[in-house]
Amino acid sequence: MGLQAVLRLLFPPQCLLCGTLVTTDFGLCGSCWRDTPFIAGPLVCDLCGTPLPGEDGDHAAHCDDCLALGRPWDHGRAAMLYRDNGRKLALALKHGDRLDLVRPAAGWMLKAARPVLTPGTLVVPVPLYWTRLLARRYNQSALLSAELARQGQLDHCPDALVRGRNTHSQDGRSREGRFDNMTGAIRPHPRRGGLLRGRRVLLVDDVMTSGATLAAATEACHGAGATEVSVAVLARVAKDA
Repeated sequence: MGLQAVLRLLFPPQCLLCGTLVTTDFGLCGSCWRDTPFIAGPLVCDLCGTPLPGEDGDHAAHCDDCLALGRPWDHGRAAMLYRDNGRKLALALKHGDRLDLVRPAAGWMLKAARPVLTPGTLVVPVPLYWTRLLARRYNQSALLSAELARQGQLDHCPDALVRGRNTHSQDGRSREGRFDNMTGAIRPHPRRGGLLRGRRVLLVDDVMTSGATLAAATEACHGAGATEVSVAVLARVAKDA
């Protein structure tokens, strides 16, 4: 019996959320899968990935939030809504040290982002401020972007952007407060930011709420000469979430 077979006998695959035995590694059981709000409809907002009513997915449509705010990026997609199991997965990755979630989460994000990806896209994570990174020990967005790039066979630069000041938590801030807090907070890396020039960029983050952080990162990419910026997140906070 091979080593892999022995390991599977000793440590059979379990559901990522409830621990129930499943048939494949890094999977969800049927019940948890049904309770996870994956975005799989034919029509989604082309700027944030929020599902929209209707059946015609052949044209670009935008949700009310994106129409009102005028996003600086070109396209956006989300793997799931930030509620129920979607919220549990995002929080477990962000605060629960569940690094085993990176591989499946990046795969779900890649599937959602496929329609906006082109050959030569450079994948870039939203950066953390250095003190936050030191306290958390990892940037979940950088882990997701690295795995998404690996699975999608895309170029990846984990430090093309830097967060120049501590923006602290966005929780509890109004929409206007979130955007004001992020103004000028993200900039190209002084040495590696030049890799953005002339490139199509996919920005990766774990959760999108107002979009203030992604907007600041997008503006930094444009400032460095990126020709097109799209965004991909694991979970999107929607009004009905």
